[in-house]
Amino acid sequence: MAKAAEAATEFVVDFPTLWIVPDWIEQHCPIPDGFHQGEPMELYPWQLWCTVNHYRVKPTARVGQLATAFQYRRSQVVAPQKTGKGPWSATITLAEAAGPVVFDGWARGDEVYRCSDHGCGCGWWYQYEPGEPMGTPWPTPLIQLTAVSEDQVANVYGALQSMVRIGPLSELMRVGEEFTRVGDEGRIDVVTSSAQSRLGQRVTFVIQDETGLWTAQNKLRKVADNQRRGLAGMGGRAMETTNGWDPSEQSVAQTTSEAMARDIFKYHPQAPKTLSYNNKRDRRKIHAIVYAGSSHVDLDAIEAEAAEILEKDPAQAERFFGNRCVAGSSSWLDVAKWAAKAKPRRVRPMTRIVLGFDGSDMDDWTAIRAETMDGYQFTPLWGDNDEPTIWNPADFDGQVPRAEVRAAMDQLMKRYDVVRLYADPPYWDTEIDEWVDLYGEERVIRWHTRRIVQMHSAAERLRNDVLKRNSEGMSFTHDGCPITEAHIANTRAAMRPSERYVLRKASATQKIDATIPSILAHEALGDVIRAGLAEKQVSYYYGS
Repeated sequence: MAKAAEAATEFVVDFPTLWIVPDWIEQHCPIPDGFHQGEPMELYPWQLWCTVNHYRVKPTARVGQLATAFQYRRSQVVAPQKTGKGPWSATITLAEAAGPVVFDGWARGDEVYRCSDHGCGCGWWYQYEPGEPMGTPWPTPLIQLTAVSEDQVANVYGALQSMVRIGPLSELMRVGEEFTRVGDEGRIDVVTSSAQSRLGQRVTFVIQDETGLWTAQNKLRKVADNQRRGLAGMGGRAMETTNGWDPSEQSVAQTTSEAMARDIFKYHPQAPKTLSYNNKRDRRKIHAIVYAGSSHVDLDAIEAEAAEILEKDPAQAERFFGNRCVAGSSSWLDVAKWAAKAKPRRVRPMTRIVLGFDGSDMDDWTAIRAETMDGYQFTPLWGDNDEPTIWNPADFDGQVPRAEVRAAMDQLMKRYDVVRLYADPPYWDTEIDEWVDLYGEERVIRWHTRRIVQMHSAAERLRNDVLKRNSEGMSFTHDGCPITEAHIANTRAAMRPSERYVLRKASATQKIDATIPSILAHEALGDVIRAGLAEKQVSYYYGS
């Protein structure tokens, strides 16, 4: 239990876990290479934290349960280059092959785990404390190490081979180039995208390495699904490790990260988005945060590598060393600059505002953004439950709930003193005509975003005012809406021969729909101020 005290310096471990696993690892998995090759391995704090979480046991666990005895069905670890993901993954794989990783009941206090009882002659033993969960090895472990290429999988398998050859596990395992035999019937297989014949097997554990590169195009998304089905049949579990991914590629890593399931452990240290990776001083702060717990890493060396890659591929440097998930092409607006403008506040009823609206029908999202006369932009709330005025059709059987959108707009028109609404008509001509009739043509303006000149000018107005004080001397701020921030990050500027750009998605599956009403609301505010309508001059009639 001394491990708990070590982890407590940065992490709080207040849950039952198989503490025997990290102790077993440090006894059986020597340092695989380098100046300290063969010396006992001591897990770094982040490695220890991820290990104890992966083996976190449910308080209700019963003997005989396999995957269901644990809090997490699988784990995802997103960490930057050189933190030691490969060697650590090798230790977890070896523990799953020969260590006490299967829940074996709750200790009374006099139980002892002895390696000699499980075919290992190292002489190691572990005494449980009262109430501690106990572990036992799999009787026939069937494990797959999976990666895009042989070079990639070698990051894990090469370390594993060395650990076995120079450590006590050489008595239990026979290491080969493509697989390792465990005892008489168990095995660890190496699988790549070019060697998928082994897939579909019933496996007890799977390492999925660099899932940020696993996509439908290289057929590894299907591999991931097949492996998880195989694990389900055996009561096994999986672990993903990866660098930050390119969100335009819709990788397995991104799907896991965005999954709402509560039985996935996720470790992804990130620096505040207000820190810009292009700024050297900020970059140093980012590295200090994401490499915390990796004492072996020389941040000066990391900076040198990152700075060199930044010259040719800034997004790759930010993913590899900044641990951020950024697309390969340049963004329309630096999301760090956008995040720095977040200053949430309450907007009182009957505050004078403008609105921006962009609607879709079945695929893209529908959203309303608002902005006060002093340049504070926010996503209004509506209804009895204060729901945000952003609708994802996937939440409504693939169809935007038009009745809800109309009800929300009516509520906003009555709650606030809405001076101007800029609404993009496609798919919503009928509703916008209805709003013109209800609220007046001087307030509801059909603002077509397909007009390249006008849309470029409006996008530039918002972009420039995020980056500096705007032309009216006000400072733009916003509510920090996470959906809007994500859509801003997904937005790309595609240049045209006229040197004006149009906005597009980083990929076909990403969404930018909350970006458009943000631009429209800000354009409406600028026009209202220029027309001298920022101060209340008339009382409008609010239609029913």
